[in-house]
Amino acid sequence: MLEKRATDAAEDDARLRDRLVFGDQTALADLHDRFSALVYTIAARVTRDGPAAEDVTQEVFLAVWQHPHAFEPAKGSLRAWLAMLAHRRAVDLVRREEAQRRTARDGRLHAGAVSGGDPVGDQVSAADTKARLAAALRELPEHLDRAVTLAYLEGRTYREVAAELGLPEGTAKSRLREALRRLAEALHDGEAR
Repeated sequence: MLEKRATDAAEDDARLRDRLVFGDQTALADLHDRFSALVYTIAARVTRDGPAAEDVTQEVFLAVWQHPHAFEPAKGSLRAWLAMLAHRRAVDLVRREEAQRRTARDGRLHAGAVSGGDPVGDQVSAADTKARLAAALRELPEHLDRAVTLAYLEGRTYREVAAELGLPEGTAKSRLREALRRLAEALHDGEAR
């Protein structure tokens, strides 16, 4: 009886994979209906954060949709494969966020350090860059300036920026990317002069 169930589940997994490979959108909906709770639960256990677990869940199902051939039914069940994907993505997310926090913390610790080559020249160059950055920040629209200030001057994560500004996390990420792009262009234009 158990062997029959395992065979049936393996055949169901293979059929679902084939439907995904052929771009059947209802197959993605079926996959999500069957396994979203599993994927979310694993992601939530690793991240200990509901919104992060939702991000991971979305990433897992997007990855499956984009690369359905990555699942090989002969190597194991669809359930086990999705659980492995959820765990890996959640661990990656936690590591990325920890690295961002460490980088922000280290940047604040070393902000006043000046390299040992040419102290006067380094200080002049740093002052010039700082002045150009301050001018570029003043040129940003208020909604971009506030996001950058929270993330890079106050050391908040994009999730914290989103919460502080009352925005969806994706919007907060987009604002930060746009602000950084504009600042980089302004600094680059200043160096070209």
